[in-house]
Amino acid sequence: MEEEWDQMHRITACKAEEDYKLWLRFEDGLEGSVFLGNLLEIGAFQLWRDVREFEKVSVDPHTATVTWEGGIRLDSDVLYQDLASRTHPIQHAGGGNPPPAVG
Repeated sequence: MEEEWDQMHRITACKAEEDYKLWLRFEDGLEGSVFLGNLLEIGAFQLWRDVREFEKVSVDPHTATVTWEGGIRLDSDVLYQDLASRTHPIQHAGGGNPPPAVG
């Protein structure tokens, strides 16, 4: 299983932002925010209705994915593709001052 994690896009930092946005930085320097508010009506994600729970996001150091208390994890490849497919220019590390990050 460890081999599988090594082939994924690895998240190196994250920070919860306003309106259920999550700022991410990946190992290759890709960074940006994704909107996760559309998940609030689905099962375990309902916990995020209390924004303080959403803000408890962290990067799992072993798997390099984002995780929350209660076992919520999001696929880093899906998050990477969301950021990489945007039509506006992709920001990479060094292109400004990112928000303070956890991880």
